[in-house]
Amino acid sequence: MIAQFMHSVSSSRTEGSIGAHSPDGRGTLSVQSLTKRYGSVVALHDVSLEVERGRFLTLLGPSGSGKTTLLMSIAGFVVPSSGSIKLDGEPIDHLPPERRNFGMVFQGYALFPHLTVADNVAFALKVRRRPRAEIAEAVRRALGMVQLEAFADRLPRQLSGGQQQRAALARALIFEPSLLLLDEPLSALDKNLRSDLQIELRDLHRRLGLTFIYVTHDQQEALSMSDEIAIMREGRLIQRGTPAALYEAPSSRFVAGFLGRGNFLSGSIESIASGGFAYRCGRFLLHQASPPGSASVGERVLIALRPEKIRLLADGTAENVPNKIAGRVVTFNYVGGLYHLLVEVEGVGRLTVDSPTWRRDVPEVGREIALGWDEDASVPISET
Repeated sequence: MIAQFMHSVSSSRTEGSIGAHSPDGRGTLSVQSLTKRYGSVVALHDVSLEVERGRFLTLLGPSGSGKTTLLMSIAGFVVPSSGSIKLDGEPIDHLPPERRNFGMVFQGYALFPHLTVADNVAFALKVRRRPRAEIAEAVRRALGMVQLEAFADRLPRQLSGGQQQRAALARALIFEPSLLLLDEPLSALDKNLRSDLQIELRDLHRRLGLTFIYVTHDQQEALSMSDEIAIMREGRLIQRGTPAALYEAPSSRFVAGFLGRGNFLSGSIESIASGGFAYRCGRFLLHQASPPGSASVGERVLIALRPEKIRLLADGTAENVPNKIAGRVVTFNYVGGLYHLLVEVEGVGRLTVDSPTWRRDVPEVGREIALGWDEDASVPISET
């Protein structure tokens, strides 16, 4: 696959200057009803999505969810069983990878070990026999974008993991692709370096205005970098939206649990009003601002509640919050700016609570405490 990718790079167009992508709509991608079967195994099941030019879309999901298969289908390395892929309204299903004009960055970087950084970056233009002066200027600009000017003459083995990743990015961008595809490009790096490169990659996206499609299984990476996230599970696209929309309003237990930490309250609806409903969970009557959808009084409901939405109440009766429960602290951990508490609530189960460390009333293990949250702090979700 690496050799095929390098051929695709060498055959792509190189007009214009790096970073000067014109606002002509190039890079708008449409995937319609894409399905990929490997015998009896369905790796992709009727996946459809639109990616507007200049957006940073992350495909997020656990291993085996189909996100890499979708990315490789877009790149042209995987031939779908059915469905269509269009770029700016034109079908590209029939085009081999080398004619799609897509940049690709792999997890393993795929740098030529015997070539210098500058030669690795210049490879696509040299194969196309571009003028030497043009290549030198393009390489200079590309290395400048990723802050590797001082490392042009080094071999890949003389670079750190982060520097190798920057070199791979420069090589993928030098021929001005219509969009950039990134397959878990930071997964091999340590935590601190990953965080630094996440910021740099996001900044690079903003400066270039290029369409990025990014694959990861790291939830925090997806939340911090993306304009939009598409969550996949077992070959299906489950939910798509902005990071804030998905985190604050997940549609299902899977999305709520996969994208961050969550508490799940199972109860039965006791009453429904115009702006929400009341439900009983254990011995507690709780209130939810969102309508219950098609559910009616007496039916079961599942509520997702994020740990940071729950407040520790100094006095369980004094504070004016619509939802109050009491429980016993099982354990708590100090994690810098927060305490992570685990609270056992009779008839409800164990709840995870995040409390700021500036509070001076964080209780001891075994102590009874009161918890509260607002009506709009939680959201009804489906079980699956």
